[in-house]
Amino acid sequence: MTDLAPESSSDAAAGNAQAYSVSELAFALKRTIEDAYGFVRLRGELSKVTFHGNGHVYLDIKDERASISGVIWKGNVRSLNVRPETGLEVIVTGKVTTYPGRSQYQIIIETMEPAGVGALLAQLERLKAKLAAEGLFETSRKRPLPAMPRVIGVVTSPTGAVIRDILHRIRDRWPCRVVVWPVVVQGDQAAAQVRAAIEGFNALDGAGPLPRPDLLIVARGGGSVEDLWPFNDEALARAAAASAIPLISAVGHETDTTLIDFVSDRRAPTPTAAAEIATPVYAELAAAVADYSRRMLQCGERALEHRRSRLAAAARGLPRPADLLALATQRLDLASGRLGAALEKNVSSHRQDHLRVAARLRPGLLERPIQVRQQRLGAAAERLAPAVHRRLERSVERLVALERQRLALNPDGPLSRGFARVHHADGRLVRGAGLLKAGEAVKMVFADGDRQAVVDGAPPEPSRVAAPAPASRAPRPRPSAADQGDLF
Repeated sequence: MTDLAPESSSDAAAGNAQAYSVSELAFALKRTIEDAYGFVRLRGELSKVTFHGNGHVYLDIKDERASISGVIWKGNVRSLNVRPETGLEVIVTGKVTTYPGRSQYQIIIETMEPAGVGALLAQLERLKAKLAAEGLFETSRKRPLPAMPRVIGVVTSPTGAVIRDILHRIRDRWPCRVVVWPVVVQGDQAAAQVRAAIEGFNALDGAGPLPRPDLLIVARGGGSVEDLWPFNDEALARAAAASAIPLISAVGHETDTTLIDFVSDRRAPTPTAAAEIATPVYAELAAAVADYSRRMLQCGERALEHRRSRLAAAARGLPRPADLLALATQRLDLASGRLGAALEKNVSSHRQDHLRVAARLRPGLLERPIQVRQQRLGAAAERLAPAVHRRLERSVERLVALERQRLALNPDGPLSRGFARVHHADGRLVRGAGLLKAGEAVKMVFADGDRQAVVDGAPPEPSRVAAPAPASRAPRPRPSAADQGDLF
């Protein structure tokens, strides 16, 4: 610790006192206060509560005559038992220090708890009003409980009397499987563990070794308000409201009320009552089934007796069966007596008919149709040969005519008689002299080959005044092939 007092009054009077900077004085006071009040427990009312964007909480703690600033660092906010709110009376623990930047002292809060039952109940009422405004307490959102659950999930302490009472009561009433999720039901970790158990049961899909429960029971024995306070946690209440599995709340005794009771699908006054609500009585169901079976048999017997009486009454108005069958029986006896002789007579008649038909059957009867068909086949074969021969001759004549026509229409036929065929350079046939241009290359095809040629000049233009034709002119002799010259 740094001593800031002057060494003596004479030195101060002489002006020899040590001069400190503002920072030195501020941090010296900070160390002095922190050494003197390293850990304090403080009670007061919260005011000016501010949740900063970085996660820290700034507030004031006051009583009737004084006020002190406080700060809760981000790491300690999540571990608080209560949520800081203006007007809440609390007891905090922490370290007193100073803030040199503003020359003020403050307390660094590490823990916070409500100061008395009144503060807890006031905070609970505010939280209830908040959740009620969101509709979490509405009856319309509560789901019906399964009538005969196969698997029941229980969230409670595995070592208390509560789980023994629940298991004993379920075993006496209904044969089903009970899956226990062990949690602590008192203290700082209770709310988080119960919430994790509810979410864990809802996360089961039934495919693993643990089946998915049809019903959940959150149970705890009685206790004080502080003991039951974890079940007033907001996060736990929201997890219970969001549970997809119907949930029964059995926290405390009948007079105890917690926040989870309002959001659960059903509230039980005690854990034992929760087991009774969750399960039917097997013996009662078996007795009811037996009673229904007995009543069903009695109803069936009465219905059968009633119909038997009606049948007897109707039978009295009917004639006796023997009287109804007497005439038919007599006719049957008479017919059966004549049946043997009639059968013998019938067989004899058919035998005679067979003999008469067999006497007319001879091999010639079968051979005669065969001979007739053979004669018809021979005559048809004799007529078929000339017809086929005449058709072949007509086909040959048609084939010879087609061959002559093919030879006449063959474009290469005139080439053997001295003609030539002229083609354009691209192979198209030249069909007239007007289609050729001077200097155009053409191909002339002869019988023995083809030659290339170029069109030279143009045809002479006719004179404007036609010369008078001679009265008679002897025909000019046609030049011979030797006088034609060579075009190439």
